[in-house]
Amino acid sequence: MSSILGMIPSVLMIVSPILITAAGGMICERSGVVNIALEGLMSIGAFSAAAAHVLMEGTVPGSIWIALCIGAVISMIFSLIHAFAAISLNADQTVSGTGINLLANGVTIFAAQILFSMDRTAPFQNGMMPGLFGIYPTALIAAVIIAVTWFVLYRLPFGLRLRACGENPDAAASVGIKVKQIRYIGVLCSGFLAGLAGGCLVFTQTIQYTANTINGTGFIALAAVSFGRWRPAGITLSSLLFGSAVAFSIYVVNIPFLRNLLPSEFFSLLPYVITLLALVVFSGKNYAPLASGKPYEKTGS
Repeated sequence: MSSILGMIPSVLMIVSPILITAAGGMICERSGVVNIALEGLMSIGAFSAAAAHVLMEGTVPGSIWIALCIGAVISMIFSLIHAFAAISLNADQTVSGTGINLLANGVTIFAAQILFSMDRTAPFQNGMMPGLFGIYPTALIAAVIIAVTWFVLYRLPFGLRLRACGENPDAAASVGIKVKQIRYIGVLCSGFLAGLAGGCLVFTQTIQYTANTINGTGFIALAAVSFGRWRPAGITLSSLLFGSAVAFSIYVVNIPFLRNLLPSEFFSLLPYVITLLALVVFSGKNYAPLASGKPYEKTGS
């Protein structure tokens, strides 16, 4: 029992970036734009935050928090590429998102070569420190973000407009809602939150950004959106499930019986296998917004 309780801080540390990214993905898809670029946007945010912290550490007070904001903003700006392609040019959203993922990998390595003369950032001396009961502040950030997301989506007029754009954009436009503008906001929100999540991940789970830092977390978050049925409570539970699977795959190597029974590579695959199985088992009904992934063309005058 004590071992399970001891895992809670680690589980929350891993769950937090997944949940923050999933919240951004949910907002984006609720507006009608599919964003499979979450992985790449997390990479941009993680690299930008890590690089900024390395350059400011020791000279600027609170450099971690400033770096988190820098990473989120740069990722949000980067997401404009996807927004312009998918919304203004009506490009295929899957192709556009894939392009962002590929571009992000090259951009971060290129920028690291310029700033640090290697394919990664220099290691920082101090990451984010855990707080009460060993729980990192990122858990609180994730909780606040999901609460605010729920409030905006279901208690504010803007949330109703955003959901309308993802369900029936023509009907939304007929009552004066600017569909493309709302969708731009949805994509930018997903970029900001993915970048913030990338920064949270790099400051709690490692000491520098490398090409393998994100390691599929963005895709797990994307699966959490689908498995969570595009609802705040659903993505919270699915993020907990997938994050717990990741934490277990790391912790299980400390259990002698299981470590000797199966190779370590099996446990590394476990989170992704669980993600795929969950999607297959619970994918009987489509809960996605009706207009998600469909370009919007204004009709009439």
